[in-house]
Amino acid sequence: MKNFILLLLLICSASIVAQGGDRDEKIKAFKTAYFTEALSLTTAEAEKFWPIYNKYDDSMDALRSKERAEVWSYFKRGLDEVSEEKANTLIDKIVFYDSEELKYKQQLYQDLKKVISSRKILKLRKAEHDFKRRLLEEYKKRRRD
Repeated sequence: MKNFILLLLLICSASIVAQGGDRDEKIKAFKTAYFTEALSLTTAEAEKFWPIYNKYDDSMDALRSKERAEVWSYFKRGLDEVSEEKANTLIDKIVFYDSEELKYKQQLYQDLKKVISSRKILKLRKAEHDFKRRLLEEYKKRRRD
C-alpha cells in the first residue's frame, strides 16, 4: 500500500511538472512524496497527517511572509540608515516572529502525537532538514548550469 501511495504521489508530481505548474506546486508535490516515504506513512496515517501538516505549513508561510515584509525589507535596504529606536522595534518583531514559529511547531507536534508515533515525528524533523538541504543543493546545481 505504501508503494501505491508513493507511486500516486510521483504521478501527481510528474503531471504538475508536465503541465508547467507553478514552482511552489512542484516543490509541494515533491515534498509530499518525500515526507510520505521518509515517514513510512500508512494510508490511514497519511489521511490524518497531511491536513495537520498542511495547516502548519500554511501558517508558517504566512508568518514568514509577514516577517519578510516587516523585518527583512530593512535588511535589503541596508541597516546603516536605521535609527536606534527603529532597530529596537525590529528586534522586538524578530523575537515575536521567532516565538510565533515556536508556538506553531509546538502545536504541530501536539497535534501529530495524536495521529502518528513520536518516532515518526522525529523522522519528520529529519525529513524537513534533509528536504531543505536537497532543495538548496538542487538550486545551487541549477545556478551553475
